[in-house]
Amino acid sequence: MKGSIIRNETLDELKPLLWYGLTDGAVVHLESIGKDSIKKIESLNKLLEYLKRKKSYIPCYAVRKEQNLCNSSAIGEKMNDLVVSSRQKHNGMSWSKKGSLGLATITAIKRNKENDKWFETKCLDFKLVA
Repeated sequence: MKGSIIRNETLDELKPLLWYGLTDGAVVHLESIGKDSIKKIESLNKLLEYLKRKKSYIPCYAVRKEQNLCNSSAIGEKMNDLVVSSRQKHNGMSWSKKGSLGLATITAIKRNKENDKWFETKCLDFKLVA
């Protein structure tokens, strides 16, 4: 945005829409911004494309808060770090998608102490842990 005043006004209008999962409203609002107020139109287009593409994955954070559910990706990021990153990123290795998925699967099975069951029965227990 061109200037902090315009940016802050836009954020003040946009944040509640996204908090309540009103992605379509956020897109309409962003599309209504005057082009003369935008510093980098490419950045706005990128954000619009993201919101449209990820619409079905953007939750209503207000409902999640009411239900005492996590509104952060911290747990998922940490699990990715434990299962994938430490092995695949920090050792300078290059991985195919298939190889990366396979290693992540085996590592997750091992971390969840499901390896014996998996190798014996090819089945896993599905458990949600609080």
